[in-house]
Amino acid sequence: MALPTPLQAFSGVPKAPASADKQTIIDGEKMTGAQALVRSLEDLGVTDVFGIPGGAILPVYHQITEDTKFRFVLMRHEQAAGHAAEGYAVATGNVGVCIVTSGPGATNVVTAIADANMDSVPMVVITGQVGVGAIGTDAFQEADIVGITYPVAKHSYLVTSAQDIPRVLSEAYYIARTGRPGPVVVDLTKTAQVGTMYYSWPQRMILPGYNPTLKAHGRVLSDAAKLFAQSYRPVLYVGGGAVRSDASAEVAKLAEITGAPIVTTLPARGIVPDSNPKNLGMLGMHGTVAATAAAQRADLLVAIGARFDDRVTGNLASFAPGARVIHIDIDPAEIGKNRQPDVPIVGDVATVLHDLIPEIERTQAIQGKPDLTFWWKTLNELRTEYPIDYNQPEDKPTDGSLSPQWVVRQLSDHADPSTIWVSGVGQHQMWASQLVDFEKPHSWISSGGLGTMGFGLPAAIGAVTGSQREFDGKKPVWLIDGDGSFQMTSEELATATLDGTPVKIAILNNSVYGMVRQWQTLFYEHHYSQTSLLDGEARENTPADEFVDVPDFVKLAEAYGCVGMRAFTEEEAIAAIEKANSINDRTVLIDFRVWKDAMVWPMVAAGASNDAVTYRPGTQPLMPQGSDQANGGAMPANTSDHA
Repeated sequence: MALPTPLQAFSGVPKAPASADKQTIIDGEKMTGAQALVRSLEDLGVTDVFGIPGGAILPVYHQITEDTKFRFVLMRHEQAAGHAAEGYAVATGNVGVCIVTSGPGATNVVTAIADANMDSVPMVVITGQVGVGAIGTDAFQEADIVGITYPVAKHSYLVTSAQDIPRVLSEAYYIARTGRPGPVVVDLTKTAQVGTMYYSWPQRMILPGYNPTLKAHGRVLSDAAKLFAQSYRPVLYVGGGAVRSDASAEVAKLAEITGAPIVTTLPARGIVPDSNPKNLGMLGMHGTVAATAAAQRADLLVAIGARFDDRVTGNLASFAPGARVIHIDIDPAEIGKNRQPDVPIVGDVATVLHDLIPEIERTQAIQGKPDLTFWWKTLNELRTEYPIDYNQPEDKPTDGSLSPQWVVRQLSDHADPSTIWVSGVGQHQMWASQLVDFEKPHSWISSGGLGTMGFGLPAAIGAVTGSQREFDGKKPVWLIDGDGSFQMTSEELATATLDGTPVKIAILNNSVYGMVRQWQTLFYEHHYSQTSLLDGEARENTPADEFVDVPDFVKLAEAYGCVGMRAFTEEEAIAAIEKANSINDRTVLIDFRVWKDAMVWPMVAAGASNDAVTYRPGTQPLMPQGSDQANGGAMPANTSDHA
């Protein structure tokens, strides 16, 4: 049998297919491949699985019974099953697992696979496949899922023999959680599911060449320490890789001993508490002015588990122009991909920082610490003068609706400190990242790299499942979503009710696709083409017989067995939030009627330099004084990009 090629799709078809009567492995317990898959998941320690059954995966589902050791959460759409597995993985640090059928079931989950791949989420996706003899014949519900997922998965398997199932599951689980985490696809033919095999555990994995580097080697640590010793404007640019490595303590320690400020990407919110004075917040397109300025003015940029994404860097050529770069990442493919580092360090973030900190302390003992007084004076002035502030006159709704930023602030202020926050994608996602107080790691779950609308509700269900399993349900889960994003997977309210995974849902209902509308306002001449949803037009004084919003989110919630509330005023909003926080046995949905013309600030236009960050229209604090833009020029239009 051909050996697998690590991190590439491969077929498990033997060179000379053995018939059932030529089975040569006879050690172990005799069972079917479907039984072996369920047993393998149990022996791997999997405790929660998400999915939907279908014809090509029915042999596996037939083996899932009340005696099965893992909990099965029945979703209502395969994409949602994948997102639920993602939410579970981010909330717990464990590998998320979902099981779906072939053809459309498998293609439906591709979006979640791509999402997990972009955000480095450990996940095993098991898909059904037609029998070996039918592959390539355009059989009913046949799709080449290995070929389809090859570009968007960390690894893909096609399993054709029952005897391979325990080994493949062992490898898939290991690959998903080691190195740079990511999704692994196991495409399981019906032939393998119904065939007989001899089960033994543990399995010997066959992964030649797959050996992720964990520790830094050579002189890179001393080289990095020397750069810190020479830097008077250092910045720690912390990304989602630090969260996946569980490096919160190490990042905080590095900032403490070097005095360097911390700026984070969207997925890294919460890696250090917002109350930590070293934390300047998120940088980039909708980041704080202080964080963006720190990167632009730095003489040393330390990228920690970050990949120089375009939403962070803006125009790449003008990003951190005066900085030398230390890049720490477990994925060697990221080193130098977008920015060539002066000191490249391949390794696990937590492990590398654990080794780097003593090296820096030794260097400081000999050379002393650079004086960062002026650097912090500059940053603190920017932090004070340009805070995340939505209390300006232009932020006040002109139609009597609620301010969405005010709603998010109230949600944060009234929440349990251990809350896990989940968002969909859009303006509400940016406001949540800006205005929620994040004090603990693993408390923020959002679709960053792919930006998948509809991610929120299923990911929140996965987070609730994880909270129930790992934290005895003591971490409540709040979903902040938009009316557009929510409707893409709203059917999962059925799962939240029937599978006992109660979520607290705040819909910022502005009756439009808010982020797209913001771009239409700024860059597309106020032409609001196809962005009005008409699901939140009614106001407080609208007569009941004229209330025609489609859908009516309160009635929708009640139809799914949830508690539904609506808030038009600040008093109603606070009362609804307090009631939602008091209900823990059912899903609660609040329809907040918010202003459709509210905008996310600060903002860097796509493709523009981060120096052109607009704090508010007419205010660009990082532009040279006297330039057209600094004196109130409009944001640069960019008609080649879309939100």
